[in-house]
Amino acid sequence: MVGVKPSLIASDVDGTLMDDDEHISARTRAVVKSLVADGAHFILATGRPPRWIAPVVEGLGFAPLAVCGNGAVLYDSDADRVLDASVLDVDTLDWVAELAYRVLPGCGLAAERIGASAHDAATPQFVSSPDYEHAWLNPDNTEVSVREVLAAPAIKLLIRSPNEHSETMRAALAPHVGDRADITYSTNKGLIEVSAHGVTKAAGVRELARRLGIDDRAEIVAFGDMPNDVPMLEFAGHGVAMAHAHPDALAAADEITATNNDDGVALVLERWWG
Repeated sequence: MVGVKPSLIASDVDGTLMDDDEHISARTRAVVKSLVADGAHFILATGRPPRWIAPVVEGLGFAPLAVCGNGAVLYDSDADRVLDASVLDVDTLDWVAELAYRVLPGCGLAAERIGASAHDAATPQFVSSPDYEHAWLNPDNTEVSVREVLAAPAIKLLIRSPNEHSETMRAALAPHVGDRADITYSTNKGLIEVSAHGVTKAAGVRELARRLGIDDRAEIVAFGDMPNDVPMLEFAGHGVAMAHAHPDALAAADEITATNNDDGVALVLERWWG
């Protein structure tokens, strides 16, 4: 991609903006600082909830707008304010849970919830059933009964089967769920994530672009590496996949850059802000 500078850059976080040690390199930080100083917009588009955005803000050196929860939440990290949220209602949570237990026997369930801010004390942020095995360290977890996991609206229902591949799990469950909810994954370690129908990173980026006055998706560059990034890579005027990306992300991208450990995001952005 050459020519006019993009107006909006949307980047996935884990496996894309951050290296495998969850650091943002000085090179990446510098080019992001340059593009923001030049008047372009840089936003995050991540599966992370708002409460896990603070380390990214620290690494970047500024607080961007963020699409969180795979598109379910629009978050202003500077003001620590949730701008909008799309949730699964209790009836849908119950229905998907029943399907999951039938189609994926032995799975565990957890729910990601949202309040008015990243650490809203009035809202338990993450609740899991006793049989849910975490795919990564989650110090914010509150263990409750299955009934309690499903008792309140959630931005994501997480379904975990540690001995399965996420891709296999999605393939098994998706035909039963149909268009009542959307299923994606950001790791292949036996974890799939269910959101309200129509919730994707692409939808979140589109809405933030609208709020920023950017109507032409040709002005948008997006970076990602996993299946939850595919809709965003397809939506952006120029979608960039990391060299190590999942085959679905590679197929959806207009360009393949270096890995997250080799400053793949910076390598592309330095064409305009080198």
